[in-house]
Amino acid sequence: MCSSTCAKCLGASLIPLALCCMVANILLYFPNGETQYAEEDSLTLYVWFFTGIAGGGIFMFLPAAVFMTVGDCANDGYGRSCVMFGSVLAALIGVAGSGYCFIVSALALNKGPYCLTSLGWMYPFQDSNGRYLTDPDSWFVCLSPAHVVVWNVTLFSILLVLSGMEVIICVIQVINALLSCLCGSCCSKENYSMNA
Repeated sequence: MCSSTCAKCLGASLIPLALCCMVANILLYFPNGETQYAEEDSLTLYVWFFTGIAGGGIFMFLPAAVFMTVGDCANDGYGRSCVMFGSVLAALIGVAGSGYCFIVSALALNKGPYCLTSLGWMYPFQDSNGRYLTDPDSWFVCLSPAHVVVWNVTLFSILLVLSGMEVIICVIQVINALLSCLCGSCCSKENYSMNA
């Protein structure tokens, strides 16, 4: 069936996205590869929300596994509709996890990094409503960690894009599964009437 093949492809595409989200989130703990800022708790608050590790990462392995086994389970006599309904539930879990990652990443980009300025440790861009993103000249207000604005903007942007792709993939699977359930029941009725 083409719906189960589609589900397998969607599941397989979630795995690298989830792994990349986890790596991007881990890198946020070590600006410029330095560990001292994590030890001193001198990182942006949103780093501690584990958006890429949990939401865009670990949460995505369940839908990925379910999507990749949809075709096998459907042929084992469990009933195609039940299996596809299960994949819808898994997809909704995926939407919740990746949606969480997407929202927190957007909030982190809007608030900006926590850094040392001439006035001390603070969020120098939190009142700019994200306008600092288009004004790289203002990034030099952050004295430490070095290049922290570039580091945060790059990694949170990566998390934003990857989690957005995960949301899209999960929504596609919801549509795929619902169409499979509807078309499957129509096709089975059609086959039944032809055999009769």
